[in-house]
Amino acid sequence: MSTRTVESVGGLRRVGPTQRMLNIVLYIFMIVLGVLFVIPLLWMVGASLKEEGHVLSTPPTLFPLHPQWSNYGQVLALIPRFFYNSVKLAFINVVGVLAVSALAGFAFGRLRFPGRNVLFVILLATAMIPGVAYLIPQYIIFERIGWVDTQLPLWVPRVFTPVFATFLMRQYFVSLPQELEDAARVDGAGTFAVFWRILLPETKPALGAIAIFTFLDSWNDLLGPLIYINSRELQTLPVALAQFQNEYFSEITLLMAGATIAVLPVILVYLAAQRQFIRGITLTGINR
Repeated sequence: MSTRTVESVGGLRRVGPTQRMLNIVLYIFMIVLGVLFVIPLLWMVGASLKEEGHVLSTPPTLFPLHPQWSNYGQVLALIPRFFYNSVKLAFINVVGVLAVSALAGFAFGRLRFPGRNVLFVILLATAMIPGVAYLIPQYIIFERIGWVDTQLPLWVPRVFTPVFATFLMRQYFVSLPQELEDAARVDGAGTFAVFWRILLPETKPALGAIAIFTFLDSWNDLLGPLIYINSRELQTLPVALAQFQNEYFSEITLLMAGATIAVLPVILVYLAAQRQFIRGITLTGINR
């Protein structure tokens, strides 16, 4: 029938004119949406290359005729220590969360022990408590044990309480075939060997997704350093960017230059792990 959007010819599926038109409309919509998301990024890069007095000029321009590359020189002279602190904390958080969530996810997903499901539900329930509810008690505890004005509060709680990452890993371990584990145990592999050599390599997509989420969470953290750190030499990059604006004036060009530098590692990390990230998000919902 000519009215069918998809026709079967010789066992093959042929897209009809109606379905083809819907695909074209969908692609146009996605292109427009992508452009809308890219425009603010392009404006940020363009503003970082302008003179301070021309950022908000009328009519507005996206890129200047005479780029001011010296803006980046000024920013790079101010943020090396902040950048190093952000990189260090991001590395510690990513490695720590991957290790803890992989072990916890394996325990909840593959091991059999009393109260496993109850403990997992309790773990998920803790994610329903907003962070602001325990912010003051947590600060008091950290102050009494001497962690205030150190970087410990910026990675210890995140590494040892990875609720979402544990959930993601648990779902992925559950989705793996039982035959993989059975074959390994027949060959004499112990529990840790099954985890490390057999099952963990199969969870690379989930690990990639967790690594990206954790990196973004650590890299963009502004509230934590502002609350727990007083020393300038321990502060991170988001705090440094906030120093380019205050109540009375804002150095927009330097702020945009710093924001551009801060965005580059995020883009590089995503481009390097985007395939694993997409697979990890789409496959961890499969529960066999």
